[in-house]
Order: sequence, then structure tokens, then C-alpha cells
Amino acid sequence: MSKERIWSVYLSGEIHSDWRAEIRRGVEAAELPVILDGPVTDHRASDECGVEILGPEEEKFWKDHKGAKINALRTRTLIRHADLVVVRFGEKYKQWNAAFDAGYAVALGKPLIVLHDPALTHALKEIDAAALAVAREPSEIVAILQYVIRA
Repeated sequence: MSKERIWSVYLSGEIHSDWRAEIRRGVEAAELPVILDGPVTDHRASDECGVEILGPEEEKFWKDHKGAKINALRTRTLIRHADLVVVRFGEKYKQWNAAFDAGYAVALGKPLIVLHDPALTHALKEIDAAALAVAREPSEIVAILQYVIRA
């Protein structure tokens, strides 16, 4: 009897909606062997980690620099070890981190799935072209995972 493979899926991008929770609920309902990882979604904790760990900075640039590097330790490690990377682009906020994560995943040869509203298709055409799938709803991500894992 063979053991079922456990898949690691990194959920990157927009942190202002519950899309990750929707995917988590769908994965659990489908009983998929998936571990979901992602960035720190507590905005304050993410922004402040550098100065809270390494000490205060007078200039905002250096404060942000410290936090970004510590967050990159987590993000890059989890993406490197992921089987699949899902990147969500929301409408309201500029998500440079999501764009970086998408590019990083592709550079590492990780399969990329992009999730965004159809209104962003033109703006994200290059990122969409690098993805193996472009989804519009979290439920489509779950359906893709079901197919890939259990087809």
C-alpha cells in the first residue's frame, strides 16, 4: 500500500480578503493531502518585524528594508520548498510583493497559478503568460488542486 503524497502549496499575494480561507475550506472539504503556506498576513506584524527584532530605525526606508528582508527569509524558503505557487492579485492595492513572488516561483521552475479578477487581465498579461493556469475564483484553485492531485 502506497502512502498518499502530501502537496505543499504556497498562497502568495493580496492580504485584504479571505481568499486563503476559502481555499483552505475547499481543500479540507475535498480532503486533499495539501499543506497550505503563505506570508504573514498580519499587516502590522509583517511591517514591524524588522525593527521589533533588530532594533529601531529613524528612517522609514531602513525600517521597511529590515522588515522586507526578514519577511523574504520566510517567503523565499517556503516558495523554494513548495510544489505549487498560487499568487492572488487584488484590485485595490499595488501588490509588488505578489509580482516578485510570481517571478521568483517561475525562476525556480515552480508551477504557478495566478488568481485575479478579469478586469486585471491586461495589466497582468505577462504574469498570466508565465502561469500554467489563471483562475478567477478561489473555488477554481481548489478544483485545479483536486484535478492535479486526484485525476
